[in-house]
Amino acid sequence: MKTVHIEVIHEGEHCIPCVYMALVVAEVAPDYGDALTWEKVIITKKEGALRFDELAQKRGGLPPVPSIYIDGELVFDMTPGPEILREVLDRMMQT
Repeated sequence: MKTVHIEVIHEGEHCIPCVYMALVVAEVAPDYGDALTWEKVIITKKEGALRFDELAQKRGGLPPVPSIYIDGELVFDMTPGPEILREVLDRMMQT
C-alpha cells in the first residue's frame, strides 16, 4: 500500500468550512495508520502562507480555501463526506 500525505488548506478556526474539512480528514485518518499523514496548512501563519504560495505557483492561481491536496495535487475544493474521502484514498493507495 502506497503512503499518502494530505494537506488541508485552512484559513483558521474562524473559518467554519475549513474546520469541517479538517474534521472529515481527522475522522478518516486513523483508519489508515502509518499509510496516511496529514496536516492543516494554515494560510494566516508564515509557514502555511509559504506553502500556500508554493501551491499557487504550481497551480497558476490561488488554491481554493478550504481545499484538500493529496500528495501535492488538488483533489477536493468542497468538503467530501468521510466515505467519499475513503474511496479516493483507497484508490490512490492502490496505484
